[in-house]
Amino acid sequence: MTFATFTFWVFAVILVGAALAVIMTRNPVHAALWLVLSFFTAAAVWMLLRAEFLAIALVLVYVGAVMVLFLFVVMMLDVNFAAMRQHFRSYLPFAAGVGILVLVEMTLVIFDSAIGRTMPAPAPPTGSNTRALGQLLYVDYVYPFEIAAVVLLVAIIAAIALTHRERKERKHQDPGQQIKVRREDRVRLVDLPSEKPPA
Repeated sequence: MTFATFTFWVFAVILVGAALAVIMTRNPVHAALWLVLSFFTAAAVWMLLRAEFLAIALVLVYVGAVMVLFLFVVMMLDVNFAAMRQHFRSYLPFAAGVGILVLVEMTLVIFDSAIGRTMPAPAPPTGSNTRALGQLLYVDYVYPFEIAAVVLLVAIIAAIALTHRERKERKHQDPGQQIKVRREDRVRLVDLPSEKPPA
């Protein structure tokens, strides 16, 4: 077994385990950390396949944007963060373990690039990786790509509908009642006698 194959299997096992942990854990903070680990591991697999554009896009878009969106959703779901902050130090070993695992993955990718490959690399496409990706998405697989876009649009609409559902504790305004109000209902003039200084 070559070093590249060993590295791929290590990343594959970590990726599958992190993906299973995302859907099996009950704590949303732990799920977010597992999701970050799965994104970084998938980016490392793309780096092994010499698809640097996809790896960087995965880290920048998903870790940088989707995770922020996920944390906003967690904040909108009225999660009791006060109870979580009481056990904040208990999260530190878990977060440190995820960070060390990401560091080990980055080290393996660097070593794989430094020591060279014993297996032949795949034939590079004509042009850059970005051009090959565009050819696959917008020419070869344009219908599945559009279907995935529609599914994501439906998911966005569903998330907005869940966020803006009616809540009893939410305060809202009635514009009709605000328009009907009169000046006398809002402003009251009070005539106070002036105070005279003592003699």
